[in-house]
Amino acid sequence: MTAGLTNGTQRTDVAIGRLSWHEARAAAFAAASTLPSKRVDLADAIGRVLAEDVLALHDVPHYASSAMDGWAVCGDGPWRIVAGGIPLGDGTATAIVTGGLIPSGTSGVLRRENAIVDRGVLTTESGEPSPGQHIRLPGREALRHERVIAAGVTVNPAHVALAAGCGYDTLAVFGRPRVAFVFTGDEVVERGIPAPGMVRDSFGPQLPALLRMFGAVPTSSRRVLDSLADTVAAIGADSGAGEVVITTGGTGDSAVDHIRPALAEMDARMLVDGIGMRPGGPTMLAQLPDGRYVVALPGNPLAAIMGVLTVVAPLIAGLAGRREPTLGSAMSAEDLLGKDGVSVLMPYRLVAGEAVVDAWHGSAMMRGLAQADGVLVVPADGAEKGDVVETVALPWN
Repeated sequence: MTAGLTNGTQRTDVAIGRLSWHEARAAAFAAASTLPSKRVDLADAIGRVLAEDVLALHDVPHYASSAMDGWAVCGDGPWRIVAGGIPLGDGTATAIVTGGLIPSGTSGVLRRENAIVDRGVLTTESGEPSPGQHIRLPGREALRHERVIAAGVTVNPAHVALAAGCGYDTLAVFGRPRVAFVFTGDEVVERGIPAPGMVRDSFGPQLPALLRMFGAVPTSSRRVLDSLADTVAAIGADSGAGEVVITTGGTGDSAVDHIRPALAEMDARMLVDGIGMRPGGPTMLAQLPDGRYVVALPGNPLAAIMGVLTVVAPLIAGLAGRREPTLGSAMSAEDLLGKDGVSVLMPYRLVAGEAVVDAWHGSAMMRGLAQADGVLVVPADGAEKGDVVETVALPWN
């Protein structure tokens, strides 16, 4: 059995009004309004979601071309070699390269390696070419106005090459969500080894890079003292300059936890007020009157990343026009105890094709996640060895 989990006979750990883990994911995705689209240069479209179908602007290829290096010939051989650029008559041939324009009158292309040239006369013993052989006809890959890329796909380099071949210089893609960060905690130090009672900042170097992996654009980072006024000012800064604010820490109910009071003072509408999961249960999602979303992550490192995977990933996907992130599955290599009323998220490694929970899965530990293949979503009633359990993918794997 996995240490650190209770067996379902304990009291519920879900506060009244908290959403289940699955409900929180769905609520975060549903809350997002897809950002407006705009046209960008082809290279800038890679990694973004296509907002419009791509229809070929011309036949592809748009002219008859050679599929081989060799000779364009007319009729049966032998052929008299003539200069290029003129229509071919019966019994004549001219040199051609792959992709070259097929001269008028060409009946086929003879590959260079099968050609015999002697004093201006071309012959072959290969039997080539049959009528139309090695000729790429116009429209073979796509006809004009044919849809070649469907809206909604995430643009990759091959899409860009295809769009260029179909005559495009720009593509219409949905916007990339802009994210600002507010890091709280008087006890946090940004460099060196912290003194007793202090902790090293693990969010500043990590979260902006992690959000880029999800397709967002980090815009700013602020570190605030544990005061309500400073917290309100930091969250309220840069109104209109982005779509999402992510805060870390301060999600509890103590005298130094100011996120909830700050959201109340700012008239934020609470969309996810805590989640039935461990770790990361205090994660919140709210929307400010100016339309920006605020994701409040717990202060413990692993708990915060579980909040990112649960709330931030689907929110960013919805804003960027992507589909809701899907879940995977893996077979558990061991019995896993549940936690009454909550889903337990645990980093795992694949060993011989089965999921083995990492030993370092405490809410403040990052060692397990750093070497994990993914995250297991253990249901409240647990799982037995051999059970198939839902998983969340890590964006760096």
